[in-house]
Amino acid sequence: MDFNVKKLASDAGVFFTRAVQFTGEKFGQVEKTELDAHFENLLSRADSTKNWTEKIFRQTEVLLQPNPSARIEEFLYEKLDRTVPSRPNNGELLGHYMQDAAKDFGPGTPYGSTLIKVGDCERRLGGAQREFLQTSAISFLAPLRNFLEGDWRTISKERRLLENRRLDLDSSKARLKKAKLAESKAACEGEAVPDFQETRPRNYVLSASASALWSEEVDKAAHELRVAQTEFDRQAEVTRLLLEGISSTHVNHLRCLHEFVEAQTAYYKQCYLHMQDLQKELGSSNGDVFPNAFAGNPGLSMASSGSSPQGNATLPQDAASAVETDTLKIEEVQAPATGTRKAKVLYDYDAADTSELSLLADELITVYTVPGMDSDWLVGERGNQKGRVPVTYLELLS
Repeated sequence: MDFNVKKLASDAGVFFTRAVQFTGEKFGQVEKTELDAHFENLLSRADSTKNWTEKIFRQTEVLLQPNPSARIEEFLYEKLDRTVPSRPNNGELLGHYMQDAAKDFGPGTPYGSTLIKVGDCERRLGGAQREFLQTSAISFLAPLRNFLEGDWRTISKERRLLENRRLDLDSSKARLKKAKLAESKAACEGEAVPDFQETRPRNYVLSASASALWSEEVDKAAHELRVAQTEFDRQAEVTRLLLEGISSTHVNHLRCLHEFVEAQTAYYKQCYLHMQDLQKELGSSNGDVFPNAFAGNPGLSMASSGSSPQGNATLPQDAASAVETDTLKIEEVQAPATGTRKAKVLYDYDAADTSELSLLADELITVYTVPGMDSDWLVGERGNQKGRVPVTYLELLS
């Protein structure tokens, strides 16, 4: 092994000098070269960019993969430069279980056939989620990781180097100042009148020699200061260029953020279309088992439109015709001896006519059904008031 003692001693001396300078600055005993305001602003902006990018990156990882064990596994595979084994996600696994259950229960039964359809939809949702995760990892997470592990490490390295150059510069300034003071002191001592009666004016000779030595030390310190100033200026320029590149980083991250939003939009749209197709399929195939369970449901219309239930829930066409032709008179309806239930009102509801009962959110009412009434409606009672109420506005309690 090539062991250079001189280099080792030199490095140790530089380290010790920097440590002394740094300690003196902390205690306010020595001067410190301050960076200009623009440079300080660049440093602050870079630190803020790093901190927020790291937080956004970590939280996006949690959003895309909530399982911490899976995240650790992916991290280890990535560090080992190996491909993560492909495994079914939760949606795909649920769909697989549903379809296996349908085979056991019998695909010809209503429950089995529905499990097959829902399971197929869940597997498609899982596939859409897998595609979304892959797209987001490439278009959003990868650029953020590249900045943190690449560009920021380079910036941090150059900043540390700049700090060392600054310590060297300030140390050189202090050394030059000290040398000049010593030179001035030696010059003052040399100005004393020598005793020329002595054959050799010893004190005068020593003073002149000391003055010459300190003059040489001043020249040496001045040269070291010029070299340190040059290295500091060069390193400051390199670091400044890297810090100014943060603006380009923001532009790149903005583009990646747009791609992430587009990927999310496509994913949720795909999920909505899959669920809408499943809803239509179940509504058409199960109409004989659960009439009006899906088609024309006011609550489902409300959910797909994203608006409030009040004023937007539309009566099914069959129910509307039933209201017009129904000869059932609410005031003549009597509560059955058994079969009444308590229900909590979820939303406010204004009665459309005298046969209906207006509702207030969070109140409790008694409900029951009567023969011949549409399945989307129940008879509700509150004290002496009675009328038809929509099922989708209720939460049955007992």
